[in-house]
Amino acid sequence: MSRIGKQPIVIPDGVKINFDQKHITVTGEKGSLEFDIHPEINVLQENSSIVVSRPSDSKTHRALHGTMRAIIQNIVKGVSEGFSKELTIQGVGYRANLEDNRLKLLLGFSHDIYFEPPQGIQLSATRNKITVSGIDKQLVGQVAAKIRSFRPPEPYKGKGIRYIDEYVRIKKGKTIGGVGE
Repeated sequence: MSRIGKQPIVIPDGVKINFDQKHITVTGEKGSLEFDIHPEINVLQENSSIVVSRPSDSKTHRALHGTMRAIIQNIVKGVSEGFSKELTIQGVGYRANLEDNRLKLLLGFSHDIYFEPPQGIQLSATRNKITVSGIDKQLVGQVAAKIRSFRPPEPYKGKGIRYIDEYVRIKKGKTIGGVGE
C-alpha cells in the first residue's frame, strides 16, 4: 500500500469540494482549482476528509495512487493557504523591480528582461529578492524556475538568481603556475 496514497486528505474549514464523475473542483478563500482524476483511481469524500484508493496492486495503479492523492492535497492546500517561492539575486548591479505588473530584471546583459506573469501568479520584488506566489503549486514552481533560468547561479563567483535556500558550490578558479611546479 502506498504510504502517501493511503493517508486521508483533511479538508480545512472554508473549503468546498464538488465531485462530478472523475472531475474535482475545489473552492476556498484564495480561489478555485479544477482537476481531472485518472479514470482508474477512486476518490471518495468521507465527512471532512477525502480518501483516495486504487482498484488493484498493479504497477500503474500503485504509481497513480500516491500521485493523485498528492495532487489533490496540493489543490486543497493551495486554495486555503496558497504557495510561494522566494528567489534572491546576487551580483553587482543585478536587481529586480515591478513595472506595470511586469517584472523588470537587470542581470548584466546589454538589455533589460521583462517578464509578464501568467494568470493566477502574483509577483513581488525588492532590490534583490523576488517572491512568486499563487494557488497552483505546479505553476508557482514553473514560474520561479523560468525566472531563475534568465541567469542561473554560476559556480565561480555565485552570481545569478537562486532560490532562497539553494546552496551553490563555489569552484576554485585557475591557478598560476607552470608545468611541474
